[in-house]
Amino acid sequence: MNLNSTSQTSNTEEKRLISLLPFGVFLGLFLGTGIILTLNGVDFAFYQLPASIAIIPAILFAIFLGKESINTQINQFIDGAGHNNIITMCVIYLLAGAFATVAKSTGSVDASVQLGLSVFPDYLLLPGLFIVAAFLSTAMGTSMGTIAAIAPIALGFIESANLDAGLVAGCIISGAIFGDNLSFISDTTIASTRSQGAKMKDKFKVNFKFAIPAALICLAIFVFMGEDIPFEQAQDISFIGLIPYIVILILALSGVNVFVVLVIGIILAALIGMLSNGYQLGSWVSDINTGFAGMQDTMILALFIGGLSELIKQQGGLAALTTVVKSLANKLCPSNKKRSAGIGIASLAFACNFFTANNTVSIIVTGETAKNLATDGELPPAYSASILDIYACISQGLLPYGAQALLLGATLKISPVEVVLSSYYPMVLFFIGGYAFWRATK
Repeated sequence: MNLNSTSQTSNTEEKRLISLLPFGVFLGLFLGTGIILTLNGVDFAFYQLPASIAIIPAILFAIFLGKESINTQINQFIDGAGHNNIITMCVIYLLAGAFATVAKSTGSVDASVQLGLSVFPDYLLLPGLFIVAAFLSTAMGTSMGTIAAIAPIALGFIESANLDAGLVAGCIISGAIFGDNLSFISDTTIASTRSQGAKMKDKFKVNFKFAIPAALICLAIFVFMGEDIPFEQAQDISFIGLIPYIVILILALSGVNVFVVLVIGIILAALIGMLSNGYQLGSWVSDINTGFAGMQDTMILALFIGGLSELIKQQGGLAALTTVVKSLANKLCPSNKKRSAGIGIASLAFACNFFTANNTVSIIVTGETAKNLATDGELPPAYSASILDIYACISQGLLPYGAQALLLGATLKISPVEVVLSSYYPMVLFFIGGYAFWRATK
């Protein structure tokens, strides 16, 4: 195998691991400050240094490390920030923020809370949220769209029933990652199968063996962690307030674009509010603006992460990371080619996503190398596609600066660190996937 195959795709990239250091600076500042302040008893410790500010020194450091001119690197940064996936996430942030605010003002959130608490037994609310998120994400093929649809409802549960916001967020992101990884129409599934030359149904069969046991364990955890909810249900439930959510779920399950779904939700929630409780057009405009403003920090961070990732890529950081992972995997299991290939693909996907914070992008970046590893290790395409998808999604579900954690944190008004600390499904899948593959490659 030619270990220089990755660098051959771009003559301008050098294999320099040092270019990965800016992400270490970012994480050191953001997480380090939060941990230190927490130990000192400071309230809302992780809010004292916003991630959108902590990443600025990392960007400057990345530019300092680069060998290109300042103008060239700034253009690279802008290209990364303007990547299609990044802009897509930013628009979803804005629309999700607007919908959440309008739904709250028009009473849709309160109506959904009342109905939800009347349907779920008090101790099954957490696993219920996980199941709903998992089903919706599998049907929609997008974890971001799922979170955008469910998070406003969850916020109502948190505020009305005094639930642990971090635990509720963990249920939602766990279910969202389950579907994102397993869905036939997920962009990660499409990217992984195409890059590995695998058939969708074959990849699904392999992935199913890993995902279902992990989901069952995760469900058991949420059932065990469930507690009685001290909540007094209202006598009359305004079912008309549920219409925006019902329409959103139906449209999402029907495969309608998430942008269209959220826009319809915003308009429908406002119309129902106007008809039922005198909601004013001026209030609607104001609420949309408030929702946009609430997502400002999250959107800025997404743009900055996209730009920083592109700088690191152009400086050869991802190419160097790929070479190191391939080398270590071959040394770890020299007598078992399949196992070595699987470990290499999993490590590559997980590590690359750590530095790009985008599971689809990480799959695209590492796809060719993963296919070479699979071919040399005689690993079937369905297995390499499944492993590539699984460990990219696992990494994404555990990143406090990932799009999913950022959106949930912003919507539920908690730190994204609190979100990932309760993200149990990716944690369980990490070990279940590894164990199942290890046994399958004896």
